[in-house]
Amino acid sequence: MARKLVVKVTAGKEDPERCNQAFTVASTAVASGVSVSLWLAGEAAWFSLPGRADDFSLPYSAPLADLIASVLAVGTVSVCSQCAARRDIRPEDVIGGIRIAGAATFLAEVLADDTRALVY
Repeated sequence: MARKLVVKVTAGKEDPERCNQAFTVASTAVASGVSVSLWLAGEAAWFSLPGRADDFSLPYSAPLADLIASVLAVGTVSVCSQCAARRDIRPEDVIGGIRIAGAATFLAEVLADDTRALVY
């Protein structure tokens, strides 16, 4: 049975180290062959919009846009539906391949067999 990692990031530009750590862990897991589902919640929801990751930088870290792209290439990226609604983010606004989904979908992923979850 394949292993899966669900990473939920709630921090954005206001907490750059915590934010970047979540994206780095998700991207590293993808590079290691792990199935990854990355969830953007809270202030991290903004990174679902085109160009927003380009405004983020942290010394000695890979560009956030590259980390998102690596996860999108072989994993899934989701935006919390309530977080998106509070920020007026609609499905047609997000980067191609990113979905808006709710708590039921998140729970189904986290509770699946052989899945581990991390929240940042």
